[in-house]
Parts: sequence; structure tokens; C-alpha cells
Amino acid sequence: MTAKPRDGFEVRRATRDDFSIAIGWAREEGWNPGLSDRDAFFAADPGGFLMGFADGNPVSSVSVVRYGDDQGFLGFYIVHPDARGKGYGMATWKAGMAYLENRTVGLDGVVAQQDNYRKSGFQLVGRNIRFSGVPGLPEADKSAVTGIDVRIDHADQLEKLDRMCFGAPRPDFLRAWVFAAPDAERKTFAAFENGDLSGFATIRRCAEGFKIGPLFAPNRPSAEALFRACCGHADAGATIMLDVPEANRQAVAMAESTGMTPVFETARMYRGAAPELPWSRIFGVTSFELG
Repeated sequence: MTAKPRDGFEVRRATRDDFSIAIGWAREEGWNPGLSDRDAFFAADPGGFLMGFADGNPVSSVSVVRYGDDQGFLGFYIVHPDARGKGYGMATWKAGMAYLENRTVGLDGVVAQQDNYRKSGFQLVGRNIRFSGVPGLPEADKSAVTGIDVRIDHADQLEKLDRMCFGAPRPDFLRAWVFAAPDAERKTFAAFENGDLSGFATIRRCAEGFKIGPLFAPNRPSAEALFRACCGHADAGATIMLDVPEANRQAVAMAESTGMTPVFETARMYRGAAPELPWSRIFGVTSFELG
């Protein structure tokens, strides 16, 4: 039987400073968040970050970001180890799901929790596999790739491609993610075909090494070109991580060809009608926390 939280516990909207604590918990759990993820995450939905407090002390967290009119994504579902088994997690979960009421909700959950998510109405769509290592860079057509600077010249094309590959509009998040200030230590590269943007990838510095995400491309050669450009932006010899949807066999083959190895996996699940996504174009998901 699930414990009920005692008096003195409440779930409330987290401030940015509050949620820095949850990001620290994620680091301790080995999730390796980006060093400057918080501001881009809050740009997506400032009200979508909740924390549970017991007698004023933070003990639990969840992110429940709304996208468009009918979708949402759940992440950062954490209870501090010292506070587990007291009902705080379920109370926080319920508050988060209430915030996303009547929406299709996605999540990237640890595989061991799939049965628990099913009890809440979630259905498995597929796995994402985290590849990690110091990659041996594939040969690629570097002429297909140019760097995007802080100008907004290609914002509309970026947003159109991101909406297709993610399944919902998220322009505020995307602009904060892509057009970040230099001190955010993120860089985005784009691939073009016949003058039109056909793919893009972002690399960011994390607590350990660098993560690439998203990596959206029309085919493997373009994906390899983007991957190579991102790796060229990282520190020499740095560990690179890429979260690959298993449904894209070309993406898995590309990651394997670099010498990176699988270190972690998640279950992509949805409550409600899952969006129809072009998995063949998704070589790397943006983040396990916000989709």
C-alpha cells in the first residue's frame, strides 16, 4: 500500500532557483543534465515545474511542460533518496498530471518503471538508447553543414522541422535552446539542401562531457555531417552522448560506427494518442526531460 504524505507536505510551482535543486538531484542520479538547461527549460513553460516540500524543505520534483493546446511532456520525476517511501512521489506525480489534464502526455522513463507508468494510462512507443564515448568521427560531406549564429534568419524553418520531429509546437523553448547566449555553452549547426534547411543539431556542455540533441536530419549522410560538426565544437577527447531512438536503425548504426557504446536506455511512452513522428529523421532526441 502506498504511503500518504504527512501533514506539512505541499506541492507547489517551483521558482528557477528552487528547480536548480532538482537539477542537482538529476545530476546525482547520473542523468547528467546540461549546465545551462534550466533557462531554456523554463522558457518552454514557466509554470510547468513543480516541487514537493515537507516542512518547507524540498523533497520531490516533476516537470510537466505544456506544448501547444493539447500536448505535454513529463520529466524530472525525482524524490530525494532520504525522503522515499513516504508518499511524496505519488502526491507530486498527481499534481503534475493534474496540470496536464486532458492533454496527450509523453515521457522518457526508466525501463524498470514501465509497469508503473502503464497503471497511469501510458503506453510504450519505443526505446531510446544513450550512446556515450569519445567518438571516432565518420567521414561526412561537411559542405552540407553551416553554423547557425545568434541571428534568427532560419528560426521559422527550424521551428517547422522541430514541430514535425517532436510532434507539437514549442517555439519559445526552441529559440531559447538554439539561440542561446554564448555563456550557455550550446552551439547549433544546420544542414541545407537546395538552400532550404533540412536538418539541425545542438551540442551542449553537461556536468560530464557533452550531449548532442536534437539531431534531426533527412538521412544518415546529413546526420553524420551534423554529428561531426558538433563533435568539432567539443573539447578534444571529450565524452560525447547521443540519445538515439531505437526505431531509427540508421541512427543506431551511425552511433555504433563511431565506437560509442550504449550506457542507458529509456522507454518513450504516451498517455493519450501518441503523435505520428518521422522516426527516420530523428537521429537524436532533444532531451529526456522535455522530449
